[in-house]
Amino acid sequence: MSKETFSFQTEVGRLLDIVAGSLYSNREIFLRELISNASDACDKLRHAALTAPSLIEGDHEFKIVLALDAKAKTLSVSDNGVGMNHDELLETLGTIARSGTGAFLEQLGKDDKKNLNLIGQFGVGFYSAFMVSDKVEVTTRKAGEAEAWLWTSDGKGEFTIEPASRDERGTSVVLYLKKDAKEYLEEVRISHIVRTYSDHIGFPVKFGDKTLNEGSAIWTRAAKDINEEQYKEFYHHSSHAFDDPWLTLHNRVEGVVSYTNLLYVPTHRPFDLFEPERKSHVKLYVNRVFITEHADGLLPPYLRFLRGVVDSEDLSLNISREMLQTDPKLAKINSGLVKRVLGELEKKAEKAPDEFAKFWSAFGVVLKEGLLETSPHQERLLKLCHFASTNGDGLTTLGAYMERMKEGQEAIYYISGDDAAQLTHSPHLEGFKAKGVEVLLLCDPVDEFWVRSMDKFEGKALKSITRGVADLDKIQGADKTEDKKDEAQAPALDSLIAAFKMALGESVKDVRPSKRLTESAVCLVADENDMDVNLERMLRRQGQLDGPMPRVLELNPDHAIVAKLAARAGVDGGAEDALLKDAAYLLLDQARIADGEAPADPVAFAKRLASVLERAL
Repeated sequence: MSKETFSFQTEVGRLLDIVAGSLYSNREIFLRELISNASDACDKLRHAALTAPSLIEGDHEFKIVLALDAKAKTLSVSDNGVGMNHDELLETLGTIARSGTGAFLEQLGKDDKKNLNLIGQFGVGFYSAFMVSDKVEVTTRKAGEAEAWLWTSDGKGEFTIEPASRDERGTSVVLYLKKDAKEYLEEVRISHIVRTYSDHIGFPVKFGDKTLNEGSAIWTRAAKDINEEQYKEFYHHSSHAFDDPWLTLHNRVEGVVSYTNLLYVPTHRPFDLFEPERKSHVKLYVNRVFITEHADGLLPPYLRFLRGVVDSEDLSLNISREMLQTDPKLAKINSGLVKRVLGELEKKAEKAPDEFAKFWSAFGVVLKEGLLETSPHQERLLKLCHFASTNGDGLTTLGAYMERMKEGQEAIYYISGDDAAQLTHSPHLEGFKAKGVEVLLLCDPVDEFWVRSMDKFEGKALKSITRGVADLDKIQGADKTEDKKDEAQAPALDSLIAAFKMALGESVKDVRPSKRLTESAVCLVADENDMDVNLERMLRRQGQLDGPMPRVLELNPDHAIVAKLAARAGVDGGAEDALLKDAAYLLLDQARIADGEAPADPVAFAKRLASVLERAL
């Protein structure tokens, strides 16, 4: 096969423009990334060799080797890990096959500090080499295969792949350094970088005859022997992230199943957080031998934001991933890890609420997914949850909400939608505001589903204010005036309701007087046993429902428009009154618009509006 030339995927090209422009203030991290990749390659082969020992026959000692060539102005990072074949080389170094790439690039601006955080969330790994290089060559040979390949690029839009010769398995990355990167040709500088960023790497990092790193797995050391910087650098290595951890959990558990965990909660939200697979990114080791980064059953999906390692001597090295999922020992580790993580989050929420608010902003929506799972931790998770509410700009817990409940209030009220700011203007809130009753504003898609499965909290029902009748009579609130809704039973209003029902037909499920409205003329609500309004809207967007379900149209008897229409209907019942018919449809569409929806028939809506305006003028 001759030399092939390829163009970088568009996203890679844009990343390289940013990276090659010296985005980072400390460019030295490129070496950390390359050593980290080499370590991962060794880890993968060591695991593969458990079931295929021939892959490492004749070379059992994994290592990472650094070399300098002052004359050629090159720095190389080599490993005897798993290596790559042609197709893997093309996929790994030519594309970024990851969810969130587009969103990531959309957020990149000209603010270097902001970009650093974003890059850190995404992780560019190998491409950081172009911060210090005019050209990069990668020679690689996959373990168990005879062919070797050479990948070459100057990072400016194209790369080539061609056959090469390599006596042993593994990968060598050769950097042709830029003129302003000569410092990386100095042995002292390289040694310092390795000791600073890669001391914890579990394989020897060699420079000539010297080993530059300590080489012991950091999680096997006592916590008292590890400083904050060492913890941070292992986080950067294990997660390929550039932010600092928000929380670090390092402990050893002895018992029926013994294990060590070194877990991190990131500060920033990783861009793969909402991938459909919802994979864990905590690496599983058995006796310091890497097994997998995506162990199903190690942690529940709602804790997939965690990074780090779990190492146990009680699991079998040779167990398959399928058998691992059903191993009762793994279930024991899962239970212990979940309790530990939730316990630490509870401490943060209680003792450092401002810090916890930052965590919740990044990962609250993921944590709430745990409310959908049948587990003994649902109640603990619900107590941790924070929500926007009509009480103010900050977030509240359900416990704090209950402390503010009004006398006579028997339920925890909520309204759901896409945006908290928009929800605060919903007509459905009017009666609750008048009584001073707090309403939770649920704005995450997952909220619609967990409130259906967990409909109570500490004995209090969770109730949507857009479904069923709003019975506010028992609540003693700020509104001390007599309830004016008694006149709702007046014959004139009954006549208007009858006229509206006749006009609207099957467009509505019912028409009735409202106790939740104080300012608006109308609103649409779901019947007590029907699907909530926002859930129906979500399912329609996803194509799971064909059209809108008929709702109940509620009329505010105290509103001037409703009162005048009732008076008109009371004269002759309004059965043949064209104005009442137009008004019925206009008010129905007004209720839809107030809920953030379009009129059912925009053309008919415009005609009716024009007709009513013409009569009025």
